[in-house]
Amino acid sequence: MEPVKAKMTTTDLAKDPITTTCSYWVPRKKRRCKMTANKDSQFCGAHAPPTATTSTSDEKSGEDAFQERIPCPLDHKHTVFKRKLAKHLTICNARDQESSMPYIVKGVNSGEDLKETDEELDKFNQIKMHELADEEFYSLIDKVKELYDKHINSSIEELKLSHESLKEELNRKDYGQETLRQLTQASSLLGILENDHQLTDVTSYVEFGAGKGQLAYYLATALQAQQLSQSQVVLIDRMSLRHKKDNKLANKEVVQRIRADIADLKLSALPELKKTQRTVAISKHLCGAATDLTLRCLLSDEDASSDYVLIALCCHHRCSWRSYVGRKFLQEAGIGPREFAILTKMVSWAVCGTGLSRERRKAMETAACPPTEANTQRLTRQEREQIGQQCKRVLDYGRLEYLRSHGYQAELKFYVSRDVTLENVVLLARPSSSKLECQNKCS
Repeated sequence: MEPVKAKMTTTDLAKDPITTTCSYWVPRKKRRCKMTANKDSQFCGAHAPPTATTSTSDEKSGEDAFQERIPCPLDHKHTVFKRKLAKHLTICNARDQESSMPYIVKGVNSGEDLKETDEELDKFNQIKMHELADEEFYSLIDKVKELYDKHINSSIEELKLSHESLKEELNRKDYGQETLRQLTQASSLLGILENDHQLTDVTSYVEFGAGKGQLAYYLATALQAQQLSQSQVVLIDRMSLRHKKDNKLANKEVVQRIRADIADLKLSALPELKKTQRTVAISKHLCGAATDLTLRCLLSDEDASSDYVLIALCCHHRCSWRSYVGRKFLQEAGIGPREFAILTKMVSWAVCGTGLSRERRKAMETAACPPTEANTQRLTRQEREQIGQQCKRVLDYGRLEYLRSHGYQAELKFYVSRDVTLENVVLLARPSSSKLECQNKCS
């Protein structure tokens, strides 16, 4: 017989007040903050407005001065207690990451100097698609189609691979759709590594833009299951995130975290890589310019070498002309910095769906009216989606050309189906036989 739960008295309710959430509206996420509000305040500590000073006196009571919050001088998106400002500046994620560490070299992978100034490039990025003249708009589309038909077309093969270590996870019934999508992608990427014989001992797997380390966690688990005890996973990320997946590993020694911006990372100076004989570069959804920074990090350092590269590509709209490694390829096709800026706007057509905002779609669904198609730049939604996909692949092909110019065999593959993710293309590369011979002679 189950014990009868005692009813809460009025005194108990008074001791256990209902918690309220922060009232701050987060514009980027289009919702309110979910943190608990401070006592006697509508806001949490991070979003509490700066304490206002009165016009009659600059003095505050001792308690007010003690609790005063001010905007962080490094990043005005958050606030900090004034009394803790000095300490906060030493740990704030927005602080300058310059370090005495030998592997941090400011701007080492940022790209070559350009004849265009930052102001000119920023001006190109402000171009609005609907303001483009027909001649310029359709001329760029024709160039993209020509490059796509010449170099890519139907040459990208679809891989249907998975890894045994994630089979049990993928069969769990309590996981939601989003979790299963992420696991499917991780399983496919590990399957590619296994199929290409890259799960070996005495190897450093460097994950660029590791984030919370989900891919690294499953990779480390697979290495431990195969008893590859002399291999390690090195995670590179410029942020220090909470709830890292790699913290759940039983043997944490197999994973090493390096906090560094890829733009500033000198790979050959990483002491962790000297423990192994091979280096494999991996990444899952490395956004835009970060992919180009990674390729520069791997190939521009004469003292560094990578035995295999696997990068799941995404967010081409975040590419930049300064860091993009395929500039030579595009310039030979008559695409300069202005056209590149327009092209990085067109790529979003591949994944933008109806082109309607979230609020607009919700309002139209509530009104029981199907969303009407937004006819932007005289193209149908289907035409925009097709051109957006072609723009993505043209940018990716420029990266292949960069890798090939450095002695790598490089190719693009579909690693999962489009119903798992629209960003379903992976870049694979390995040194050519001639490059391997050169490396062996040098070593």
